[in-house]
This record gives sequence, C-alpha cells and structure tokens, in this order.
Amino acid sequence: VMCCCGPCAMYRRSALNLLLDQYEAQFFRGKPSDFGEDRHLTILMLKAGFRTEYVPDAIAATVVPDSLRPYLRQQLRWARSTFRDTFLALRLLPELDGYLTLDVVGQNLGPILLAISSLAALAQLLIGGSIPWWTGLTIAAMTMVRCSVAAA
Repeated sequence: VMCCCGPCAMYRRSALNLLLDQYEAQFFRGKPSDFGEDRHLTILMLKAGFRTEYVPDAIAATVVPDSLRPYLRQQLRWARSTFRDTFLALRLLPELDGYLTLDVVGQNLGPILLAISSLAALAQLLIGGSIPWWTGLTIAAMTMVRCSVAAA
C-alpha cells in the first residue's frame, strides 16, 4: 500500500522510532509541511525496507467532510501530497511490485492526462462546435481504468 491512511494505520513503535527524525523534518518548497503526513510516513517506511499491508477485514471509523467546500479542500490537500511525495516514491519504483508501480504512475499521470484530454475536448467544442466521439470515449476509458486500478 502506498498510503496507510491516518486513522486506519498501525505501525510498530520500533519502526516509527527509526524514522521519527525524517518524519518530523518534512518540508515542501522550503517550508515545514503540514499535509499528507500519512502518505509521507508510508513512503518513509517503504524506503526503510518495511512492508505495508492492506487488511481487508479491518474496521475503522473516521470523520469525513459533509459538504462540498471541505471535501474540495481535502481533495486538494491529498492531491498536493500525492504530487509532492511522488518524488520520494519514484526512487522506490524498482523495488515495488507491479501493482504499486502502476498505482504511483496512475495517481500522477492519470489526472494530468485527464486534464489535457478535457481541455482538448473543450477547445474542440469551442473551435468546431462539437466534440468527436473518440474524445469522450478516451476520457471515459481513462476514468474507468483509474477506478478499476483503485478497486483492484
């Protein structure tokens, strides 16, 4: 797992003690970072040679946004941490299994390609008055692939 989500994650104390200094010295663009700490800690664990595991029958509770504005802020925070920690994760790719490699690439390339495709569709609509069927199909296919990878 590339991100052990905060309220659902458990770590060995001995592992945390080894990485505590690196974890607390988290910076982004020269400033102390206060977002994406769960993803950052997961990547530090993987970098140090520890394993992460998904436990499908685990039960956890957390607080989630109940309106659009807090939800969008949460998604922006998560997107920033994904892109920031990708640079740490890229060094790990040769050591990761195929699924995690695909996940890291998909989390970063997918949104970029989707944004480019959506902008191209908008430009085609403004210039030509319509969107070719294959543009919509491409956007739908990219979305389906990303969702199916996340669901696997």
